Amino acid sequence: MEQTSPVPVAAIESAPTLQKPKRVMGRFNRWDTPWLNTKLLSGLGILSAILLIGLIGPLIWDTSLALTRAAPRNLPPVGFTNWRGQEGVWEHPLGTDNNGRDMLAVLIVGAPNTFLIGFIAASVGIVIGTILGFCAGFIGGVVDDFIRLIADIVITIPVLMVLIVLQSAFKQIDIQTMALLIAAFAWPRATRQIRAQVLSMRESGYVRMAKLSGASTFDIMFKEMMPNLIPYLFASFIAGATGAILAAVGLETLGLGPQRIPTLGSTIYNAIRGTALSLNMWWWWGLPSLLLATMFIGLLLVNLGLDEISNPRLRQASKS
Repeated sequence: MEQTSPVPVAAIESAPTLQKPKRVMGRFNRWDTPWLNTKLLSGLGILSAILLIGLIGPLIWDTSLALTRAAPRNLPPVGFTNWRGQEGVWEHPLGTDNNGRDMLAVLIVGAPNTFLIGFIAASVGIVIGTILGFCAGFIGGVVDDFIRLIADIVITIPVLMVLIVLQSAFKQIDIQTMALLIAAFAWPRATRQIRAQVLSMRESGYVRMAKLSGASTFDIMFKEMMPNLIPYLFASFIAGATGAILAAVGLETLGLGPQRIPTLGSTIYNAIRGTALSLNMWWWWGLPSLLLATMFIGLLLVNLGLDEISNPRLRQASKS
């Protein structure tokens, strides 16, 4: 019987030792928690900056200049000239419109008002959608069929046409009324999304184990399932806010929004009505449009970040 020769000690000492593979991370992805990713943080940073304009702006700038006839008319921004050859002045650094409103003051007042419409509409829509979606997915049966039927009927309604009719019926409309009108048609999509997630969670192993252990329905819904729904609720909220702002801006550019309270959409409508394009008053419509585009980019980045949080495959793909 052959005997194996002993391995020299020097060979053992010189053999490479097994080491744990080091985790390769990107330059900006050095966090272990999925709640912190570049898209989410970038989007929140953009939205926070826009909100700070509305919060800090009144402390450093006179927002009463957003009223009509509060400043000289048709002044360009500093460093530019208008069709009359007038140059911009530092008293109105972003120029004025043909109604004598300071554009910086209009943006400071209008950005938070536009945000407020989206926040109210999305909040009401997500609350209704969560309640109905949870009931439909968890209870099922006749309740599920009835809620799905109502949601499908509301989704098939031409929302824009109905909102135009409703808005035109009001002589004066404020921001809260406009947000509630938009929220009346914003809940069905959130309901369908929450229902789909509840249906998948209802058949999961941890819910079955909770039922077998004798947990109450309240504990199963709010202690077992609701924490796992939080990323989807945030994503639905951001999507609802984006849709509400789009609907509000669309209505305002048609002249159906609040006129006494400056918003970004109503500013664009006033620019269209005041023939700002033909007069080459780009600051009148360009600045609120740029702020709106920045706002939508921030909302998009937040939505993409929340998608990565709720979808492990997207999270792994972003880290690779």
